[in-house]
Amino acid sequence: MAPDSTSQSVSTPPTRRLPLWEFVGLTAMLMALNALAIDIMLPALPQMGADFAVREENDRQLIIVAYMLGFGVSQLFYGPLTDRFGRRSVLFVSLFFYVVAAIMCVYAPTFDLLIAARAFMGASAGGSRVIAVSAARDLYAGRQMAKVMSLVMIVFMSAPIVAPFFGQLMLKVMTWHGIFWALAVFGVVMFLWVLLRLPETLPKERRVPLNLPTMFRNYVKVIKTREALGYTIASGFLFGGLMSYISASEQLYHEVYDTGDWFALWFAGAAIAMSVSNLINSRLVERLGMRLISHAALIAFVIISVVHAVIASQGPVPFPLFYTLVILAFFCIGFQGPNYNAIAMEPLGALAGSGAALIGFASSFVSASIGGLVARQFDGTVTPIFIGHAVVGSLALVTIFITERGKLMKPHHHADH
Repeated sequence: MAPDSTSQSVSTPPTRRLPLWEFVGLTAMLMALNALAIDIMLPALPQMGADFAVREENDRQLIIVAYMLGFGVSQLFYGPLTDRFGRRSVLFVSLFFYVVAAIMCVYAPTFDLLIAARAFMGASAGGSRVIAVSAARDLYAGRQMAKVMSLVMIVFMSAPIVAPFFGQLMLKVMTWHGIFWALAVFGVVMFLWVLLRLPETLPKERRVPLNLPTMFRNYVKVIKTREALGYTIASGFLFGGLMSYISASEQLYHEVYDTGDWFALWFAGAAIAMSVSNLINSRLVERLGMRLISHAALIAFVIISVVHAVIASQGPVPFPLFYTLVILAFFCIGFQGPNYNAIAMEPLGALAGSGAALIGFASSFVSASIGGLVARQFDGTVTPIFIGHAVVGSLALVTIFITERGKLMKPHHHADH
């Protein structure tokens, strides 16, 4: 990425700007395309497994994991493409294929082809995520961008809270195919909204030639940046824990704890806990610093997960205790994402685009691989999931300990880059 591709942020604003409320709504909905495509499916997994006669129950989790793998890998390519061809044209292609992929899922004749269509759907959705963040960076700089992204996150976090409710309501009146039709319609609505309302935010004079050697060089530079590499790996581990819980959640709440139609409500609790910690973080981070908050919360997450794993290995965990520990763990996870992102991006300057793509890749592809692996160990008890959380949390902590050269919770003054 050329050095001026990020530093020039607001020097050539587009001719027509959306009002702030509409830009926040549009950006949040583009990012919600992804959250909806994951969480709205959860109540439908048993029905889909039965329709395709899936013998191994844990294989149903692939409907979630395949999507996340496609979503993760694609972000590495969307970053350079959108810097070269502009935001709108790449976003149109991304949304078009999202709709096509949703319809492919409806007509998939076999389980293997459904999984392939889900991976393709994830790869399509990667564009909406990358471009939502890039467009915000084109239009807003510094604290203003932080404010816009905080507003976007508040709207966006409502998606995982309400999506399983929608999924469950739809299943009362239609089969799982209807859920994919609904996602296709949502994709069409977003396509039209962008077409009619979103101006191009990257003027021609600020576009960067698409150059594969440069792209690889930029990724290598990001990987050689200590904080960027360390925090990207740590976020891959930590969000692997989150993905294992999401992938196995339907089994945890239906098979271990027979919650029936209450599944969507219990599932929403973890998303609400993360929203609350996101909100608290936005209030405290300027005063206390990113490292103090995220390191303390990570240590707390490891302790909670170890306690949960130990209790679970002794026998069945009563639901109130299980749920309290889950909520506490997710409250701690909410403090990691925004802070890891900010710490990793801090030293990157003009490489921000490549950095954002690489972090997006790690927190999706790497976490989906780890999460899928942990969730597949599900054996009818909560034990494997929470042993997994204790392991990935500990690995994230060790990674950050090494990255920070043994100095946890201390602010940095960037003289070394």
